[in-house]
Amino acid sequence: MTLLNNFLADFLFMNEERADLLISSFFPMLEATILYTIPLATISFVIGLMIAIGIAVLRTGDSQTTIHRIMVIFAKIYVSLIRGTPLLVQIFIIFYGLPEIGIVLDPFPTAVIAFSLNIGAYASETVRAAILSIPKGQWEASYSIGMNYTQAFIRTIIPQAMRVSVPPLSNTFISTIKDTSLASLVLVTELFRVAQNVAAASYEFILVYSEAALIYWIICFVLAIGQQRLENRLSRHL
Repeated sequence: MTLLNNFLADFLFMNEERADLLISSFFPMLEATILYTIPLATISFVIGLMIAIGIAVLRTGDSQTTIHRIMVIFAKIYVSLIRGTPLLVQIFIIFYGLPEIGIVLDPFPTAVIAFSLNIGAYASETVRAAILSIPKGQWEASYSIGMNYTQAFIRTIIPQAMRVSVPPLSNTFISTIKDTSLASLVLVTELFRVAQNVAAASYEFILVYSEAALIYWIICFVLAIGQQRLENRLSRHL
């Protein structure tokens, strides 16, 4: 109990020096958030979502050609590999492994590629499940007014599937914001990398990392509010 009291007292104790550290470290963290963390998460999510939609469409298509079947097999292998290995390992393979075969990438592109591939695999299952959840009657109704398969898919099925996908995809984006901290391990100067540098220089690990955690929480809290409003708006149109 004494140790706990001492810990709380040390953590809550705020002198002028620690206050200055909080203030001076906040703006570099905020800058890193704006310049790296948010762009990294956004770019990766957009690219990953495009990959996810492509794979989901491929796997739910009714074509029975040999090429289509081969592509489906490769898509399943891709999804299985990405979902079955840690994101950190994927980042390290791209950043440290590819140079062995002559492919050298800068830290930021490395992170974008790794996050995009990871999001694409996980989100593809979300989008695929959403497509399969649309009643067959929607297909039949589209065919009855003269649409072919492609037209029915684009005009009727996809819009409804994307509405269903909003909650899990929003959660994926929020998770991506937090996962960008892994990019610090390949020298991307995002929020957590800056926090590491400040903590290492000041030895105020609890204080600095708690400040970084607070910034992450604020971002995710704002995104969660936006997600809820988007869901409410979409639910009124269903």
